Amino acid sequence: MKIFAVGMNYLEHNKELHGSLFKPEEPVIFTKADSAVLKDHKPFFIPDHMGRIDYETEIVVRISKLGKNISERFAHRYYDAVTVGIDFTARELQKKLRAGGKPWDLCKGFDGSAALGEWVSLDKFRDIQALHFHLDINGNTVQEGCTSDMLYRVDQLIAYISQYFTLKTGDILYTGTPAGVGPVHIDDHLEGYIEDRKVLEFNCK
Repeated sequence: MKIFAVGMNYLEHNKELHGSLFKPEEPVIFTKADSAVLKDHKPFFIPDHMGRIDYETEIVVRISKLGKNISERFAHRYYDAVTVGIDFTARELQKKLRAGGKPWDLCKGFDGSAALGEWVSLDKFRDIQALHFHLDINGNTVQEGCTSDMLYRVDQLIAYISQYFTLKTGDILYTGTPAGVGPVHIDDHLEGYIEDRKVLEFNCK
């Protein structure tokens, strides 16, 4: 299984982290190790040697068939389900790596950094580019977004990634986070929603 993720795919999040509203010239793609997956309500153990760990709430798409060099107009045929995920990020380490022009692997791909909710069939929703989603921590909404605000739509992302990687059944794609990221702490209780459907729930330890 390959885990793809997209950076800087919402304008307000770009302003939040970088101080300006901008759209990257091309999608910013990175990957996570398969050991990053955290699912089935298992707890997230906050690494104590990596500094501040931020949640980044995202819509995640599940690839459902083999594809390479996929045309954008056919990309919708290559995924069948969505959920909410958390792209955990070691923020201080990320800043250090970015300043040195180094890859993001250590700050983005560590064990447990890809929390994954329960899959929901796409036929439950009218339009993947009109999904509202949010994250609650300890009963309070801390981050919310809508896929209509993506800079690069899901079909564009799949077409772009498939130019470089063969997509296979079971691969997953984290599609980017809106504004509102923040740190997690021990004993936090996280709940992720698509519309009014809770699909993600776990504790931090």
